[in-house]
Amino acid sequence: MAQQANGFSRRRASNGSSHALAQGLGWFSIGLGLAELLAPHSLARALGMEARAELIRAYGMREIATGLGILSQEDPTPWVWGRVGGDLLDLATLAAGFAADNPRKGNVGLALAAVAGATVLDVICAQSLRAERERLYLPRRDYSDRSGMPRPPEAMRGAAARDFEAPKDMRIPEALRPYATG
Repeated sequence: MAQQANGFSRRRASNGSSHALAQGLGWFSIGLGLAELLAPHSLARALGMEARAELIRAYGMREIATGLGILSQEDPTPWVWGRVGGDLLDLATLAAGFAADNPRKGNVGLALAAVAGATVLDVICAQSLRAERERLYLPRRDYSDRSGMPRPPEAMRGAAARDFEAPKDMRIPEALRPYATG
């Protein structure tokens, strides 16, 4: 595998299911962004949020930028997290559509459910990408052949008693030793 400037090995989308999911999310972002960019007034009218048409157009540009970032980068993880952030903005904007005077609350509820589903998918994808990256790029140390001892246990067995002589200050003082007869 070729090396990048940041030291990480390059990965292609076809090499992992999380990368394939990210590619799909990238294309979805571009498609949704184009719809929001080209028809913001229709979307706003369908949601009963006509005053938010220009905000929807701006969200469309954000979606397209995020989709292009996901599709163009070797590591799409930060861009997928960007989708999660965008989803949170979308959810907050849609929540405002539940106003008492909105006759299209049903459509807003459907849109909220769809965005919440996309958010869950985005979070799963981002976490999967991060886990895959950690699994691929962090070195795993193998300590299974180590015991923590300087020599094999058989060579150390009884070694302490073979040539050990207690220091004078650790011995029982002469006055406290038992009498020996004989």
